[in-house]
Amino acid sequence: MTFRPRPALRTFLWQAFVLTGCIALSAYFTYHTVSGRYGLHAREQLLTRATALDFETEALNKAVSKLTGDIALLGPEPPAPDIVDEIARDLLGYTHPRDRIIMLR
Repeated sequence: MTFRPRPALRTFLWQAFVLTGCIALSAYFTYHTVSGRYGLHAREQLLTRATALDFETEALNKAVSKLTGDIALLGPEPPAPDIVDEIARDLLGYTHPRDRIIMLR
């Protein structure tokens, strides 16, 4: 005598198997949606990195504009005397003989 499960039991086992498979697939996709390579955590990290890179880009653009202005001063024509005076005062700390200097302690 061979054991044959009843059709209702076979149907129940098949339904349980399919349900377990669906739950496993849902858990797999949910995990990778949150923690996967392109998941929500990775998106947050990318947005943080993008913000940091935006600040770095702004700083580099300011440096480029300053260097562009410095390069413009290196042209073939002699620079204007007031620009030379301003640069000497700013970088070298020079003063004009007629300037009044007030030292604070």
